[in-house]
Amino acid sequence: MSTSPKVIEEAKAHLKEHGWARIPSVLNKEEAAEALDRLWQANAKAKARGEDSHLAFLDPNANNVRVFYLMELDKLFRELIAHPTAVEMVKSVLGEQFLISNFTANIARPGSHSMALHSDQSIVFPDPWQDIWALNVIWCLTDVHEANGATKYIPGSNKWVYRKEVPPNAPDLLVPFEGKAGDIIVMDGRVWHTSGSNVTKDEDRALLFGYYTAPFMRQQVNWTAKLPKEIQDTLDPQMKEWLGLNPVGNIGVTGDLRYMGVQFPDAKIPENKAEEKVAVA
Repeated sequence: MSTSPKVIEEAKAHLKEHGWARIPSVLNKEEAAEALDRLWQANAKAKARGEDSHLAFLDPNANNVRVFYLMELDKLFRELIAHPTAVEMVKSVLGEQFLISNFTANIARPGSHSMALHSDQSIVFPDPWQDIWALNVIWCLTDVHEANGATKYIPGSNKWVYRKEVPPNAPDLLVPFEGKAGDIIVMDGRVWHTSGSNVTKDEDRALLFGYYTAPFMRQQVNWTAKLPKEIQDTLDPQMKEWLGLNPVGNIGVTGDLRYMGVQFPDAKIPENKAEEKVAVA
């Protein structure tokens, strides 16, 4: 489904101010249901080859079903991670240069409990957290609400720059992200959050987490090693760059390479980004 430019611009403004935004109906109900079915198939495939869907250091019990390496398991997830709406939201925060760090799923089944409170940037960077260097695009494959384990966040925590700003009663400040199947929720890396507890008797809550980062951050997954060559060979140049598969694709660039033309006026700076090459001396 296409999302109107007005909705996208409103979401960008909300994301910039509050650290998150919800965009409704990026997938229709049928597409969300198909993605959910494909997710369970991916989980079965992962389990068949011995991959654990429960990591004790993440979740208190196995009622949270984690599925890793989604892009390896099904082409559909390679399409979703590159969805135009998701990419536009990512670029609005991280700029033109970014990396796809990971794409995973968390299915909160009845009886699942919350993981530890955290922000994504606080895990990998010491404070101060002056800038946004990571972004999650969360795909709702089921309706999501507090009772079935919606992700919870602390409003205003995207403004916290130092760890000492996290108050002792932080868990009491959590509120749920709620949405319908097919919605996406975009959350920047400075927002403090956790998974919710699923207190329903028979209702799953299925979310996909597309994790994008600034190009100088180490990716959570080494896609060169993880994606089989036959899959890598099917990817277009842009996706290869986002996954860090090109030898000089991103190289940790934090600004526009055209600035080099100021320092080296005789240098030929490409007009088309696709032509950009960087020589390392």
